[in-house]
Amino acid sequence: MTLWVTWQLEGGAAAVNEAGRMRMQTWRLVSTVQTEHQPGDVLSLVNQFDQSLALLRSGDAARPLFVPWDESVSRQFTRVESIWLHQRGQWLNGEHIPPSDAIAATSEFVHAIDGFVLAIEHQLSRLTAILNLSQFVMMVLAIGGAVLVLYTGYQYVINPLANLHQGLHKVEEGDFTSRVEVDTQDEFGKVATGFNLMASRLQSLYEGLEAQVVAKTQHIESQRARIEALYELSAFLAGVNKVEDLSKGFAQRVRAVMKADAVAVRWLDEANQRYLILASDCFPQSLLEAERSVLVGACACGNLALNARTRVIPIAVDSVEPARLCSRAGFQSLVSVPIRLQQRLIGEIDLLYRNPVELNHDEMELLDTMASHLASAMEGFRAAALEREAAVGEERALLARELHDSIAQSLAFLKIQVQLARVATQREQATQLQTALNELDEGLRESINDVRELLVHFRTRTNTDDVESALQETLQKFRHQTGLQALLQVQGEGLPLPADVQIQVLHVVQEALSNVRKHAVASQVSLEVSKGSNWHFVVRDNGAGFDIVQSKGEGHVGLKIMKERAQQIGATVEVSSSPGQGTSVTLFLPEHPVSGVVVSADPERTVLSEPVARI
Repeated sequence: MTLWVTWQLEGGAAAVNEAGRMRMQTWRLVSTVQTEHQPGDVLSLVNQFDQSLALLRSGDAARPLFVPWDESVSRQFTRVESIWLHQRGQWLNGEHIPPSDAIAATSEFVHAIDGFVLAIEHQLSRLTAILNLSQFVMMVLAIGGAVLVLYTGYQYVINPLANLHQGLHKVEEGDFTSRVEVDTQDEFGKVATGFNLMASRLQSLYEGLEAQVVAKTQHIESQRARIEALYELSAFLAGVNKVEDLSKGFAQRVRAVMKADAVAVRWLDEANQRYLILASDCFPQSLLEAERSVLVGACACGNLALNARTRVIPIAVDSVEPARLCSRAGFQSLVSVPIRLQQRLIGEIDLLYRNPVELNHDEMELLDTMASHLASAMEGFRAAALEREAAVGEERALLARELHDSIAQSLAFLKIQVQLARVATQREQATQLQTALNELDEGLRESINDVRELLVHFRTRTNTDDVESALQETLQKFRHQTGLQALLQVQGEGLPLPADVQIQVLHVVQEALSNVRKHAVASQVSLEVSKGSNWHFVVRDNGAGFDIVQSKGEGHVGLKIMKERAQQIGATVEVSSSPGQGTSVTLFLPEHPVSGVVVSADPERTVLSEPVARI
């Protein structure tokens, strides 16, 4: 509509210009006629006027030019045409018109043209008003459209995006319960639906993960508590030295860990007929006196089955008499934990509760592990006792062997000499008597030396990681007894020998030195020690020596004793000697010497002897 009105205004304006041109043409025509120009000039001006009227009547779309016709404009144009038709003939006939009449006629014609122009301008003003109204309507429509677009964009684009952004911000902060309202089915509605599904999925995953983390944390904490309890129990069991302290401390710790009201540690006797209370904690005195010794099977907790497991026994529903004693003492639940050692039932731990109790799998495993620790600790005490007993027996056997091989033989020799002296006295044989007395004196002196040497041997101890100081002390005693020069030479580096191995090494060295004192007639003795992965010790003298080949069949007590001691640590002894060249005794230790090794005649059948006994 705006374009049409603008088009009409442009055409009307051109028509107004053309009408104004007609006024000019009228005055030119009057001037031409009054100045008596050529008739051709007047005709030309009349034709131009006709053309202008024709142009106004038909219009020209190319310019554009057209009259905005209405009733008033048509009436004024008809008046102009009628006046022009009347005056046109006068201009063409060449009649003489007085100037005053010409001016009057022209003024009338111009007035008619002015009326036509005014009618056109009035029509143009109406079109201008319509144009202004259209522009105003267009402006209102533009503002309204802008407001509508803004509202629509906010309502259907900005607001959904803002809601999505707010939801994402809440999810970023960890609020997985955030949801976006879905009120449309367009693209934003689909995005909002997808966001809600994502948030719901994240919420379920997060809650599931959080629950798993909590459960895992609780499990780890319970595992840590169990490990800590086992560590403290192991440290305690490793630090006690008495069975009474061990069992009492164990009962206290088990009761504290399991939060029991009372604990009793029962042990089977040798005949596997009775359970004896080894220790207890918070156990009622009356119940302790009544159950200090209970027959196997007489109590609900006692079970000798090899496959017996930790179990919870409700005391209130049990009909066995000892259980009723526990019930009268106020206990409602009993936890029975068997104590095993190498598939053998050796005791039981009883935990009493005044309330009903249930144990999970981890708690049962903890009790079984603690029971195995107690069994291992008790077995350690038993093994230590057996080891001490074996050590005492070994020392007694060694003492008997030493006495038999030295003092006993000397005493037998002295007995023979006494008999010879008695015979010589009866027969009054002075020479034989003196010889027997001299033999008796020499034998007594030798026996005294053997006794002193045995005392030195059995007092030998080592309290150091290095055997060198003990060897120095041994050589110092040898120098004091014999007055001979004795040197110690140590070379190489190696790990220190265990204390029990050092004892056997010292005994072998002392026996070799004893043989030097008795038989070598030496002036100098040396002890050479070579450290390394395989230690060896060499006792060398510059004495008389002997023929080893000829002496193989003879009984050499000292050499036999050295070999026996060496066998106890898996070592070997070699003797090298020749008449007049001295003697050397070499002790070769294995790479990892261990006391208690028994070596058979076959070197490949060397085994460790482990005494087995039972408390």
